[in-house]
Amino acid sequence: MPAVSKGDGMRGLAVFISDIRNCKSKEAEIKRINKELANIRSKFKGDKALDGYSKKKYVCKLLFIFLLGHDIDFGHMEAVNLLSSNKYTEKQIGYLFISVLVNSNSDLIRLINNGIKNDLSSRNPTFMNLALHCIANVGSREMAEAFASQIPSILVAGDTMDSVKQSAALCLLRLNRTSPDLVPMGEWTARVVHLLNDQHLGVVTAAASLITTLAQKCPEDFKTSVALAVARLSRIVTSASIDLQDYTYYFVAAPWLSVKLLRLLQCYTPPEDAALRSRLTECLETILNKAQEPPKSKKVQHSNAKNAVLFEAIALIIHYDSEPTLLVRACNQLGQFLQHRETNLRYLALESMCTLASSEFSHEAVKTHIDTVIKSLKTERDVSVRQRAVDLLYAMCDRSNSKQVVAEMLSYLENADYSIREEIVLKVAILAEKYAVDYTWYVDTILNLIRVAGDYVSEEVWYRVIQIVINQDDVQGYAAKTVFEALQAPACHENLVKVGGYILGEFGNLIAGDSRSSPLVQFDLLHSKFHLCSVPTRALLLSAYIKFINLFPEVKATIQEVLRSDSQLRNADVELQQRAIEYLRLSCIASTDILATVLEEMPPFPERESSILAKLKRKKGPGNLPDIDDARWNVNGSTEHTEISEGTDKGSHPFTDLLNLNSTPSAGASLLVDVLLDSSTPASTDVSEDNFSRFVCKNNGVIFENQLLQIGLKSEYRQNLGRIYVFFGNKTSTQFLGFSSSVTCSDTLRTQLNIHAKPVDPTVEGGAQLQQILNIECVSDFTDAPVLDIQFRYGGALQNIAVKLPVMLNKFFQPTEMISQDFFQRWKQLGLPQQEVQTIFKAKHPMDRDVTNAKIIGFGVALLDGVDPNPTNFVGAGVLHTKSTQVGCLLRLEPNPQAEMYRLTLRTSRESVSQRLCDLLSDQF
Repeated sequence: MPAVSKGDGMRGLAVFISDIRNCKSKEAEIKRINKELANIRSKFKGDKALDGYSKKKYVCKLLFIFLLGHDIDFGHMEAVNLLSSNKYTEKQIGYLFISVLVNSNSDLIRLINNGIKNDLSSRNPTFMNLALHCIANVGSREMAEAFASQIPSILVAGDTMDSVKQSAALCLLRLNRTSPDLVPMGEWTARVVHLLNDQHLGVVTAAASLITTLAQKCPEDFKTSVALAVARLSRIVTSASIDLQDYTYYFVAAPWLSVKLLRLLQCYTPPEDAALRSRLTECLETILNKAQEPPKSKKVQHSNAKNAVLFEAIALIIHYDSEPTLLVRACNQLGQFLQHRETNLRYLALESMCTLASSEFSHEAVKTHIDTVIKSLKTERDVSVRQRAVDLLYAMCDRSNSKQVVAEMLSYLENADYSIREEIVLKVAILAEKYAVDYTWYVDTILNLIRVAGDYVSEEVWYRVIQIVINQDDVQGYAAKTVFEALQAPACHENLVKVGGYILGEFGNLIAGDSRSSPLVQFDLLHSKFHLCSVPTRALLLSAYIKFINLFPEVKATIQEVLRSDSQLRNADVELQQRAIEYLRLSCIASTDILATVLEEMPPFPERESSILAKLKRKKGPGNLPDIDDARWNVNGSTEHTEISEGTDKGSHPFTDLLNLNSTPSAGASLLVDVLLDSSTPASTDVSEDNFSRFVCKNNGVIFENQLLQIGLKSEYRQNLGRIYVFFGNKTSTQFLGFSSSVTCSDTLRTQLNIHAKPVDPTVEGGAQLQQILNIECVSDFTDAPVLDIQFRYGGALQNIAVKLPVMLNKFFQPTEMISQDFFQRWKQLGLPQQEVQTIFKAKHPMDRDVTNAKIIGFGVALLDGVDPNPTNFVGAGVLHTKSTQVGCLLRLEPNPQAEMYRLTLRTSRESVSQRLCDLLSDQF
């Protein structure tokens, strides 16, 4: 930009500003402004033509008056006239006035557009920059229609100066955000990608922002940017700070460009090219290594820039979710920030670790920091950081630490900030239900929850505990005894009275044998709370009383006396009066048999999605997509962590038997699911298989994503049964209408797999998330995969998406431990030619032993150590379960690091199984 010379100073403007500052009162200021407005108006309307300098000065005064908060209703035409000036200072003031004061609906837009068009065509870089800045600042639809097709050509033209390229890229980015439908995708898209190779890092930085936004809109058009982004990132990360002097910020080389490149890479899956992937892994390792180095400056700017790059690199590692070593290192690095003196770093570390807890590879590493997180929960001053600590405890919870986590959250709840108490209550209730080792602990936990934070225990929580007690025969007596003891406290929360009234009304007979809890004692205890309760609770207690008449005939007269009282029969509340009259008449005229029939014990509730979990999702609200608190699709990880639970109703749908595999009641995810219905519609579009192979050795992650929708999966398998939780995330701010999701199978696959899908809500709010549950039964071995078909309307247009579901044969493996002798004995028994499949293949990824171990375990077999005489070989064993049969499987993987080759041998009793498993596994290395 040309410098403003001394002669360009506007003395009149300086005097006016000085006068305004010297005003003693608001009235004096308004008086001076009105005087100046009158003067300017007379000058503009005068017969004498104003020169450029005078126009500039008066337009500047109008702009200053506007910035003081006063309305300006004239001078716009004079500002537009300044655009035609050949002087930079006059043109600059014209553009500045237009950017600030001109409305996008102004009648002058056409004239302004003509002025901008002339400057864009002038090839004067200074004037072109001013015009591009104006377009970006106004960003109106009219300007987008006028210039959206012209700006890309300026951006990719060979003779465009670097400063203009920067402005053009950022201007196009602004127009894409305000009017995305008007920015054309054409030949320029392939050329703009190559700006990532530009020598000017300012151009690269602006281009990276533009490409990232466009890649989210049309990922296929910008796929080639991945290789260029990795190459540029590699050059930055490995360079010394002196190599990029103009773009080194407090000893950190080009930090903002590094952040933008890392964000661009998050738009895509990991590179398939082994060399490119290796180079990117090296970059990420270098960033992690630099984070461990002593700081080169004590200034906060240095640490901020360094940490910005580090956190974005960790975000990319989490996004890829495919490098166990990097995930664990990222977790350890974040663990160091948990006790950092800087509050923002502690917050970001907790937030990132919440996401890391969802990874199968890093979940165990996250759990090692549980003591630090608990300490943070107790000592942290900032409530937002404490809330993130609660989120992380929730995400890292599994069967091994559930009692500790729940106990700590309950302890914290007593002193928690009021704004987050309800959310903590919901999380404690979900964890207690999901990971209960036995239901007695669950009942104790919920009653303690009501005691500690009764006002924040919603109806969903106490409804749920009653559902579970009714569905589990072995806990009913314990629940009755526990609530009876809890009700004896002088002050009970009303929610405890509700739970006590319901449970004693149903199962009070189970503890009536003890004289300390005889029927009359139970009734007196409940009735002592009656007058302190609200109308709905009193109505529930009246229902409990009539249940008592059926359970305990000896207290019939006492209860009838209560029902006959004027306070009941003449109650001002219609509901209570009606109940008292009807229950009294029922107890008087009905025989014992009729009473027993009418008032029989509640039948088991049908299993369905937990209302507590649904409420937690609603509470997280729009805009927290991958949350679901971290949405319980974040319960990933080790075999123990994703263990399918047993236990519920034995007479339910055959697929609900997934919840009762060992026929012994236990706790877990089964309590949060529903009986599923079948629905299927034919596929109507190309089937997406992009991420299918990534799920061969993992059960959780994002299977599909475009600019509108994100689809995530959390899968659980046990023997020949499986369940997939499908999470649909609306990435837009607009509703999806007519939303439907169904599973289709080929005719052959339909005989090999049974899949039942629960219908979904037809409306998905903007920024919200929807869950669908699929129950799967493997009837016999199979090769094909089912397809998930999604249809919805967005902005009036029908959207069709088809995604290949990662239901593979190896998902129905059960790992089998074997000693060396047994393994080779069985290996020899499976020696027929048709029982063995062997393949030799080139390694597609770096030959890392830890990664190979993780993939074989993720494949579903048990990894047998010390079995093979060659310690570098990998040996595994498992049993494939189908409804019709079981197929034993032995595998042996022999790596050759020098040649970068593998030999994989599988032996099973069925040839088709051997071939399919070999095809699936060999594609992972």
